[in-house]
Amino acid sequence: MFTLKIVDKDGIVLKEETGENRVDLFYDSSYNPGDKILLTSNKYPVDIVLSVDDALGESVSLLTGDFNFEIPFEEKKTSYSPKTFSGSAHYLFARKAYDFEVNQYKNLSLNVNDQHGDTHLYPHASANVETRGEAVFAARNAIDGVCENRSHGNWPYESWGINRRDDAEMRIDFGRNVTADKIILYTRADFPHDNWWESVTFTFSDGSTLVKKLNKSYAPHVIEFEPKTITWVKISELIKADDPSPFPALTQMEVYGKVEKVFD
Repeated sequence: MFTLKIVDKDGIVLKEETGENRVDLFYDSSYNPGDKILLTSNKYPVDIVLSVDDALGESVSLLTGDFNFEIPFEEKKTSYSPKTFSGSAHYLFARKAYDFEVNQYKNLSLNVNDQHGDTHLYPHASANVETRGEAVFAARNAIDGVCENRSHGNWPYESWGINRRDDAEMRIDFGRNVTADKIILYTRADFPHDNWWESVTFTFSDGSTLVKKLNKSYAPHVIEFEPKTITWVKISELIKADDPSPFPALTQMEVYGKVEKVFD
């Protein structure tokens, strides 16, 4: 059983709906700063399909606990389409995912609903640095499904920014065992503003590493490898090219494979 709620900054419930295997909620009012979307289930973990806004789209995700999504405003809204969370008509839903949606070969890292912190929703991206703490350079941008990489800044050019840190690293957690065999990187390519990485290193939860050479390109970098059963993957040791620009960044990181277990 799922419950969706809209609550305000004081925790007052503005709208609530409950359903057995699917819950739909229509909120016919404008959001205000501090409003949140709460999703709970009577059973964890559970594979779900979730959409917190009809303009944002949906993702197949693993829910491991109560999910709390803060409606973005002002600077936090800049990494989202202007259509999202706008106006006075909002349609949300959550449902139990079908087995074929979960266990098919797919991009395992996609999560349009990802946010900072422990959200109990996987996949989840985190990093040791995000440029100036700005929303348009947050780690979540690298798994939001937006691959436009020929500029930088507000949506659709949001990216993971490393603030010129040589020790920058980003990790994608899947919340369970998955078997992956391909990574596709969309490095940001706002040349000449941007630099690029000549080499990157992937570290996997099984203890293995993979070093790959990259080139200056706006095209995706396709990296294939022998299947690995993992719970997370990290990208680090980002070696900049010898270029005047100090600003390499990552627009999207797709990890392809299949999950090892489907949860009821």
